[in-house]
Amino acid sequence: MKRAQFLFMLALWVLDIGAVWLGFWSAHSLLQTNPDFVIGPFVEFWTLPALYSLVMIGIYFGQRMYRRRRPVTHLDELIRITTYNILATLVTVALLTLFVRETDYHRAFILLGAALVIVIDTLLRTIHAQLQWQAQARGMGDDRVLLIGAGEIGQMLMNKIVHQPKLGYQIVGVIDAGKGGQPTAMEGVPTLGALADVPWIIERYGIDDVIIGLPESSHQELVNIISLCEREKVGIRVFPDVFQFMASEVTIGDLGGLPLLTIRDVALQGWKLVLKRSMDIVVSAVALVALSPFMLLAALLIKLDSPGPVFYSQERMGLDAIPFKIIKFRTMRVDAEQSGPGWTTPDDPRKTKLGAFLRRFNIDELPQLINVLVGDMSLVGPRPERPVYVEQFRQIIPRYMDRHREKAGITGWAQVNGLRGDTSIVERTKYDLWYIENWSVGLDIKIVIRTIWQTIFGTNQNAY
Repeated sequence: MKRAQFLFMLALWVLDIGAVWLGFWSAHSLLQTNPDFVIGPFVEFWTLPALYSLVMIGIYFGQRMYRRRRPVTHLDELIRITTYNILATLVTVALLTLFVRETDYHRAFILLGAALVIVIDTLLRTIHAQLQWQAQARGMGDDRVLLIGAGEIGQMLMNKIVHQPKLGYQIVGVIDAGKGGQPTAMEGVPTLGALADVPWIIERYGIDDVIIGLPESSHQELVNIISLCEREKVGIRVFPDVFQFMASEVTIGDLGGLPLLTIRDVALQGWKLVLKRSMDIVVSAVALVALSPFMLLAALLIKLDSPGPVFYSQERMGLDAIPFKIIKFRTMRVDAEQSGPGWTTPDDPRKTKLGAFLRRFNIDELPQLINVLVGDMSLVGPRPERPVYVEQFRQIIPRYMDRHREKAGITGWAQVNGLRGDTSIVERTKYDLWYIENWSVGLDIKIVIRTIWQTIFGTNQNAY
């Protein structure tokens, strides 16, 4: 482990322990004003946080909370901190009951202390994450990466790493698996050689991780490349093809003794479908009532800003590829599509003056709550595309039509991960399939919260 990475981990460990003691000390101070609250001078005040610290640190280590070398969302970390601290509270109380029987601990002290630990630890870890990401963006503790594959996927991976330095990766070079020979330059990153040179390159340049961006390669080719990398004991990451991406949904069956792979039907059924629909009805109805004054104001401003209707209706493909009319606030001129359909761009000249603002904060999509309420859409799901684009994409993207096994959504997993507007359809499809195959109520709530956060704080940069 590099020195900087060890220091990052050590700082987290210190902050976690500090959060426990500060949380229980704060709980003790707050409860001192309550005449019914009585706590022993040593056994309860010192034993409880000490034992809680040991239990919590053990759980954190077991759940890899100290291997945060890549950015995780603060929401994800809050969920994990809350979950593990609830577990730590239960384990601590059980241990106190079993082994410190003379202790008459106060229930309010434990519950308030644990709650404050969650709040304080989340705050401290958030600050730590921001500092760590800034340090990694400056090259501290970053991993030296060799990228194998100079095609479209390799280019996409390289752009992701270059434009997100807080990931903690430094691309040392690229290997073009389609050609060997002399090193060349690819957007400022050198091509270091051929596949046969991988072991020498790893040793020569001190490579920590190898990322293989060859999703169309055969299994044998990937095995050969991985074998070359494994000789040097480096981390190996492989960008999946569509079949590997859906591997979690594959089961092995047989046909008269002949093994066959069966792809599970990923469509929501039964209670899951009822629960998701119930959430859509309740949330959309409440949101429409709560946001009606703002929607009325937006409609008035649109009417004053440019001639034409307030709403814009467009045919999109929804559940089971059945067309429906999506409703949005109009953000473009009435004649915007005289030359035919086209993707919007950041500086699209067809947008009205007000339209840019409405799109920037996703206000134009608020009328889609009506689509959700009547059942055409869901709050969360794959974004619906126009039929003309669906017909194109289904011809070139494997499993593209599986996106239509679920209702389209106002927001989705692809959107909160930056895949909005004129971005890679292949990547959006993979994110959408992952969402469908891993759906849960918690995931929907997380996506909605991230959407609101990105909208308010302006981090949905591709929202045009």
